[in-house]
Amino acid sequence: MEQRATESTVIEFRDVAYTLPNHQRLLSRLNLQVKRGETLVLLGRSGSGKTTTLKLINRLLIPSAGDVLVNGSSTSKTDVIQLRRSIGYVIQEVGLFPHFTVEKNIGLVPRIEGWPADRIRGRVEELLQMVGLESKLGSRYPHELSGGQRQRVGVARALAADPAILLMDEPFGALDALTRDQLQREFLALQQRLNKTVVFVTHDLREALRLGSRIALMETGRLITVLPPEDFLQSTDPLASAYAQAFAEASVPAANRGTS
Repeated sequence: MEQRATESTVIEFRDVAYTLPNHQRLLSRLNLQVKRGETLVLLGRSGSGKTTTLKLINRLLIPSAGDVLVNGSSTSKTDVIQLRRSIGYVIQEVGLFPHFTVEKNIGLVPRIEGWPADRIRGRVEELLQMVGLESKLGSRYPHELSGGQRQRVGVARALAADPAILLMDEPFGALDALTRDQLQREFLALQQRLNKTVVFVTHDLREALRLGSRIALMETGRLITVLPPEDFLQSTDPLASAYAQAFAEASVPAANRGTS
């Protein structure tokens, strides 16, 4: 599936492929654009190419063919350090430094960028409040926090230098249902306030429908379709229809499901 790039395009994939050294192809002929201020959800099963696509944006991986552009510039011609500092990155395992306090974890990129100490302290305080954490947690270490608290710190760290782009790789997938629901609500509120360009990876259609401006469905390294949530549920594409049917069945209480 191809899309035409516009002036509002922030991230663009042009005929991108990615192949492992053993010649296993993880991504084929990907053409995709991410618009400014939207949350584009990459949806698909394990092995569909979602995380590979995400890592190509900040050059954690390099395309085997094709080109990835960020703000109109090829990532292959952009300084990789500056590229990564300009993009927030949140993963499921959070990836906090265990020997750093919460405050040091959040302030890491601003310190690298040479921000003065008082500005960093102010930014950390602001972000802790923004993600729903008490300021006293700034002096604690990651092992002293709950899973939900660590995930909030991960989001705060990704936002620390105020990047325009945020990459999120199943950030809430390892959390219990109630904490996940709460963080999804907080993410929606944050996105409404901050208007970041977000690429969000999930295998959960419910999460994709709730958080996404558009849903990009992937399967075996190929892009199947890209649709707004309301259109996704009405899609006639066989794979999208299968997802929608499974979602509908999961939403019906067990006592009300028919038996065969």
